[in-house]
Formats: sequence, C-alpha cells, structure tokens
Amino acid sequence: MTQHQHIISTISSDKHVLIAGPTASGKSALAIRIAQTQGGIIVNADALQVWSCWQIISARPSPDEEMLAPHRLYGHMPAGAPYSVGQWLDQIADILGGGERLIVVGGTGLYLHALSNGLAVIPPVPDEVRASGNALIAQPDGLERMVKELDSATRDRIDLNNPARVQRAWEVLNATGRGITDWQAETGPALILASHSERLVLTSDRDWLAERIERRFHMMMQQGALDEVRTMLPQWQPTALWARAIGAPELIAYLRGETSLDEAVERAIIATRQYAKSQRIFFRGRMRDWRQIRMDSAS
Repeated sequence: MTQHQHIISTISSDKHVLIAGPTASGKSALAIRIAQTQGGIIVNADALQVWSCWQIISARPSPDEEMLAPHRLYGHMPAGAPYSVGQWLDQIADILGGGERLIVVGGTGLYLHALSNGLAVIPPVPDEVRASGNALIAQPDGLERMVKELDSATRDRIDLNNPARVQRAWEVLNATGRGITDWQAETGPALILASHSERLVLTSDRDWLAERIERRFHMMMQQGALDEVRTMLPQWQPTALWARAIGAPELIAYLRGETSLDEAVERAIIATRQYAKSQRIFFRGRMRDWRQIRMDSAS
C-alpha cells in the first residue's frame, strides 16, 4: 500500500477535505488521488494559482492533471483584477451551494484558516489609500515607517518583516481608523466546520522539501517558465498581487539585464525555500489541531 493509499483509507468520503502544506510538498497529487478514489471537486486555496497569467511559475495543475478530476478556481482571475480572501470565500460559498464534496488544497494558510475558522469582514481599501501604500512601501525606509505608524495591537500580532502583511495592516488602519486586529476580532462563521471536514497539514523533512523545490524549479524552467514571465514583462508591476508569484521577480531581473540567468534561478530557488519556511511557521501556529501528515516517502 502506498502512502497516498494509506492516507485515503483513513479519510471519510462523506466529509470535505482541506489540505494545507508548503510549496512542493505534494498537495496537488494527493488531492487528485483522493478525488479519483472517493470523488469530489478539487478547489484551489493558493493565492498565486488564481492568476491566469501564471500556469508554470505558480505550479498550477497542468491541463492533463485537470482532466483527471474536476478543478475549480485555478487561473480564473486576470492580472490586474482585485482579489482578496473575502472574494475567494464568496466563490467557495457558491461552489458549496452545488452540494458537492470539496477537496480544498493549497499553500495559502490565510485562505484555509478563514475557510475553517471564519473571516472578519473588513471594508474595502480605497484606491487612493492603496496607491499611497504602494508609494510608501517602495521607499528605502518605507517598511520601517509603516511599522511605526501601526497601532500597538497590530504590531504585536503580525509578521513585521513581511511587507505585504504590514502594508495591508497600514492600509486598513488608514482607510478605517481601526487596526486590522480590531477588525479581526469580529470574525464571521466558518464555511466548512471541523466536524464536516478532514483537515490535513502535509509536513516533511526540511532537506527533503528543499531538494524537491530545487528540482521542481529547474523543471519549470524546462517547461517554459522564462517565456511565461517574459510575456508579463511589459506590464510588470512589482507591487501588484499577481506579481508576487515566487520566482517571477527574479526572472524579471534577468530579463532586464540586472543579473545572469544562473543567478536568477538560484535566487528564485532560495526565495521559494524561504516562502516554504514562512508557510510552515503559519501552519504550526494556526493549524495545530489539524492532522499532521508526513510526506517524505509519498508516492
């Protein structure tokens, strides 16, 4: 019996399945096996895989993989369109309305946490506030200045080394006059309760995952990742949501003549490993009650 078969044998086919895990940990392959064996719709919970411009660089399921089971919310948003966890939850609610069993899989912990624990409804940030935030964060001391302007409760709770998180908190404070942690205290109901779902977090040895990350990025390059990024070069906006795809900024730097290709690839692999580390930290801190699944020898 393979590890996938063993995992599936312990999963109730009457419940939804939520699968979290760091990048390159084997989430998509497991989701497909579950769907093929027990049935269900695979739903994306990766904030980078929603963008239509990123098929390869975001490691989205290939067309052949999507033929193996129904897939939803992959590559359905055009670059430049606004998107948030709230919009994602609304789309999940629409899919749930069809009565199907969902297999929700991805590496964006915030999405999965909000799905299973509820989300605070924070008013939209006006365009002018977001523009001010983009301008400030782009300055050499922008992150430091943003951190200083946050309310103390927010500074105590968020990752102050994460520019995206800091900017989001700064924008909410400036748009609403209330700290983001204050809004988050008013959490709405979960869409998928723990009693109605199997909740899995994929874990592995750090070196095993690092090797998979490196091998997968080299495979992406062989599959045309550089050409995919080159297509987006004319409209590249470093602060845009779609531009946060891991590896894209590094390849953009190469295309602009700022680095060699070998150096860009190495930096992209390092950035991916750092991203995986931040994902593991989130899962350990916010998903302690989820079932831990070791994937070092999955097949």
